[in-house]
Amino acid sequence: MLTITGLIAVYSASFVIGLAEFGNPNYYIIRQLMWAGLGVVLLIGAVNTDYRRYRPLAVPFMAITIVMLVAVLAVGIDGGGAQRWLGVGAFTIQPAEFAKLTVCIYLAAWLAGNDSVSTWEHGLFPFILIISAVSLLIMLQPNLGTTLIILVITVTMFWVAGASVTQMAALAVTGIVAVSFLATVAGYRADRLTAFFHAEDDPAGNGFQTLQAVMAMGNGGIQGLGLGASRAKFFYVPESHTDGVFAIIGEELGLVCTLAVLLLYMILMVRGYQIASRCRDPFGRYMAAGITTWVTAQALLNIGGITRVIPLTGVPLPFISYGGNALAAVMLATGVLISISRYGNDRGGYMDRERTVVRRQPR
Repeated sequence: MLTITGLIAVYSASFVIGLAEFGNPNYYIIRQLMWAGLGVVLLIGAVNTDYRRYRPLAVPFMAITIVMLVAVLAVGIDGGGAQRWLGVGAFTIQPAEFAKLTVCIYLAAWLAGNDSVSTWEHGLFPFILIISAVSLLIMLQPNLGTTLIILVITVTMFWVAGASVTQMAALAVTGIVAVSFLATVAGYRADRLTAFFHAEDDPAGNGFQTLQAVMAMGNGGIQGLGLGASRAKFFYVPESHTDGVFAIIGEELGLVCTLAVLLLYMILMVRGYQIASRCRDPFGRYMAAGITTWVTAQALLNIGGITRVIPLTGVPLPFISYGGNALAAVMLATGVLISISRYGNDRGGYMDRERTVVRRQPR
């Protein structure tokens, strides 16, 4: 339902930009449909694959991810003041989007095999080294929004695995200091903070995106102006089909539909954490918690920025925003989550079948 809502919202929000930039109002929706099709294939494939097959592949997956993140910095494609893509011509891939799933798999495998998570020398310090390596490569692109999501994912998984209160307190203090520094060290990030606190002081400059997004939401009222009737998508809300798509949904379909979207995310969050809590396998439990936290945190960061609850972070709205890599990655992760639900209680997984075969062999 979220993906279908996203396809409708992307078409409505992007046809003006597509017509202005490419002379084709269907430019963006055609590409989003193609990536959605790929996402469905990935989801179905992941659903029908026992998630435990990923555990022995955790290290190779992480190695490939790090190589790709380094390649982005070396030979990546520039766009919007950032260097986040690899590709040739029209086809590009954003490794940071798939790095979220890789981190979930790798960290789940590491935590499941670590009996000393609550200790500092075998738990906290190695954990910090693991997340720092990936976070640093993503920050160099630069991409603070994705870095924040990865930090939230990993800290949640660490807590689920049995981290102590003192370890979590140390992570909280370190994280707040690091994020505060990163949020202010670059000029454009400091501008986002200024826009959040003092948008009205510069309505045509730093505060433009923040104010226009809130105005679009307000224009929608309870029932909205009607599907396709948004005024803000006519170059008032920047990136109206990507980061700002929730504002267009609010303007066209009103408070009722925005609350419905929030309800869908809440259902997904509750069901995801239920899958994690019911999974008997630690590897699956940690990975389910990580994937659920990924979708939940990213949705909250996007919607919070649009509604001016928090500063804008520039992260897409999962399943809904335009962006093929983001859509394919989150659908693949959802397939893995469903696989954990299917196989997490040792009901016919491939590892059980292999153990049965071994037991039946004559000595």
